[in-house]
Amino acid sequence: MPRTTTLETPGCPPLRAITFDVLGLIKVTEARSKERGVPKVVERWGEPDASRCVLAASINDRKADPLLAVARKTGVVELLSPINGDLRVSLATTNQTDAQPQEDNIVGLHLFKKQPSESSSRSCTLLTCTTKGVTTMRSVMIPKSIGDSTCDDTPTTWNVCAAGNVLCCKVDESENYALFGGKGVEVNIWDLATYTKIWTAKSPPKNSLGIFTPTWFTSATFLSKDDHRKFAAGTNSHQVRLYDMSAQRRPVMSFDFRETPIKAVTEDEDGNTIYIGNGSGDLASVDIRTGKLLGCFLGKCSGSIRSITRHPDLPVIASCGLDSYLRIWDIKSRQLLSAVFLKQHLTNVVFDSNFEDEEVAGSTAPLPPSEQEIDDEPVDRDEESPRVKQKKKKRSKSRSLDENEEVAVSSKHKKSKKSRNLDGEDEGPRSAKQKKAKKSQNVDEDEELISVEQEKSKKSKVKSKDGKSKKSKKSKAESIDV
Repeated sequence: MPRTTTLETPGCPPLRAITFDVLGLIKVTEARSKERGVPKVVERWGEPDASRCVLAASINDRKADPLLAVARKTGVVELLSPINGDLRVSLATTNQTDAQPQEDNIVGLHLFKKQPSESSSRSCTLLTCTTKGVTTMRSVMIPKSIGDSTCDDTPTTWNVCAAGNVLCCKVDESENYALFGGKGVEVNIWDLATYTKIWTAKSPPKNSLGIFTPTWFTSATFLSKDDHRKFAAGTNSHQVRLYDMSAQRRPVMSFDFRETPIKAVTEDEDGNTIYIGNGSGDLASVDIRTGKLLGCFLGKCSGSIRSITRHPDLPVIASCGLDSYLRIWDIKSRQLLSAVFLKQHLTNVVFDSNFEDEEVAGSTAPLPPSEQEIDDEPVDRDEESPRVKQKKKKRSKSRSLDENEEVAVSSKHKKSKKSRNLDGEDEGPRSAKQKKAKKSQNVDEDEELISVEQEKSKKSKVKSKDGKSKKSKKSKAESIDV
């Protein structure tokens, strides 16, 4: 069962992702900075119908009139507007062979970014490949007004395999070469200018036990934008192989990853790193120069990973699969930034690189012309309108009044400070006089006490003399009597 609990994630940068599921629904998920980077489903295009399951998708996200190509299970290729989901073109591809659409599904779809010169209408080129190896390249005229479209010329059709089933198809960055591979189909490279095969891989030899690994490629990608000779491919036997056309036909390097088939492989912008996802939900990054595992992305998915895409500008990748989650990962830390539950099994995911956040766009937007004239640009006095003059006069008057008030307040503060200082100076001599008076009072009191004590001592001496004289007289009188 898919995990439905709330995930504690730091959020992702502003971006816009478009996902496709097995019920034919197309859902647009956006993350904005004002919502703390939490992605939310903002639009849903189409009605649920299992017969209209989306098998492949490709986007041309140029700024002028972008296009989104979708291949459905019914054998119909639709060209939509990735901005609002309006249907521009609907093409049927089931008339190529006598097989039923369910038996010969479209497995590869590419919408070319290089377009010829345009006059009254715009032309786009499509490449489709089916399970039986029937590859078609056609040019489609799309009028500016929504309506029926016609092909420029007869579609070019060729077969890339004599037997087996094609499971992966990839066009290089220069859009001059295409890669095909599958079950019983060795990886082969075709020149799209001449529609000829220029290289075919060779199966690896038997292992030490004499067991031959059958050919079964599930996904592939070119490594470099400038060099189409190096590419990586994933197999059903949980093996990743690196090929170099200029070196040899057999793999230059191969390594095993976990124990389940490789389901998705995509390249990084540096040309040295690839991201791989398998049938058990493991997602990892590998340095293809050494074959060393750089690390697995934290947080295991609950189901098979079916699509991985790298954002052209931001350091993030998106993955989706059978667990119905769209996950956004950070490339450097390999941590989960955000996850959105989309209810249906997902088959593909693409980024819209022209998405702009509202806050970022608003911060860089220019000011209105009226504000620029009044606030920023100097205006001649002769050309000023009377309203502007009145406003400026009012502003100057208010400013002068404010300045006068400030001057008055400052003078009041100065006067109060001076009065405080004068009071302090007067208080100084007053306190000194008071201290002197107190000291003189204390001295007088001490002198009075001393004088009183002296008088008391004199009186006591006089009394003692009188007593002695009286006693001597009495003793003399007594002696005479005797």
